[in-house]
Amino acid sequence: GGGKMKFFSLRRKKYATLTLKENEEPQVFIEKEKEKSGITEEVSELWEKCPGCSEIIIKKDIGRNMHKCPNCDYYYKMGARDRIKLLIDGGSFEEMDADLTSKDFLEFEGYEEKLKSAKEKTELNEGVVSGIGNIEGIKVSIAVMDFNFLGGSMGSVVGEKITRAIERGITEKIPVIVVSSSGGARMYEGIVSLMQMAKTSAAVERLKASGQPFISIPVNPTTGGVTASFAMLGDIIISEPNALIGFAGKRVIEETIKQKLPKGFQSSEFLLKHGMIDLITKREDMKATLVKILRNIV
Repeated sequence: GGGKMKFFSLRRKKYATLTLKENEEPQVFIEKEKEKSGITEEVSELWEKCPGCSEIIIKKDIGRNMHKCPNCDYYYKMGARDRIKLLIDGGSFEEMDADLTSKDFLEFEGYEEKLKSAKEKTELNEGVVSGIGNIEGIKVSIAVMDFNFLGGSMGSVVGEKITRAIERGITEKIPVIVVSSSGGARMYEGIVSLMQMAKTSAAVERLKASGQPFISIPVNPTTGGVTASFAMLGDIIISEPNALIGFAGKRVIEETIKQKLPKGFQSSEFLLKHGMIDLITKREDMKATLVKILRNIV
């Protein structure tokens, strides 16, 4: 359609979405709209073009809607703290190991600076937030990865925090939930980051031997060494709609096996159909789904 604005409300909140003319650059379009409406603030801070439906959405509205597009339900990445708010009963979360921070033991060029800027950007010390909390009164040990912190990559500290979260399940005799979102092992820490795959996997094995359930929730995107270790070892594996879950990227696999791969072969739907994961649940239903599962197994 033309450059008209349409308004519609969801739960009595006003969501403004703007329709772009064909082939019109969102930035150019926003500038024009700004002139018309007299908006002066820094525009990229306020608006976002949805990758799902190409509408221009007010950023705050995405946040208020569980980081989903209010227009087409496209799933944006959700930070660790927001995810904990979504899943854990208010006031019951007790964070652990928050002060663990990474060392640049390989003196990898630029790593120190990257860590510093990731800390500033995310207001986190590392790429995972962990602790103990309740889900509808059921006590769990939870760790939630944050993709905004160096692509949720697993270095020594991420691996250690996840291992400790799993071990708390053993000592406290409570279920463990890990929400993964990661590009894989953190290359700046070389072999040490790869060792986290063995360490976390061994911890999961001890948890299972102790008889406590492990629920793994890989969300978009979960790839590399995280998929290849604890993320795929859940007794129950739950994901969100249309999440990318895989090990290597499509191009790398195709070049290696010299074959074309089916469309969407790393989507959560494809994985569900082929038995790699157990369940896909909408973000707004994730807590209720966990409650149902926990009440049946705890």
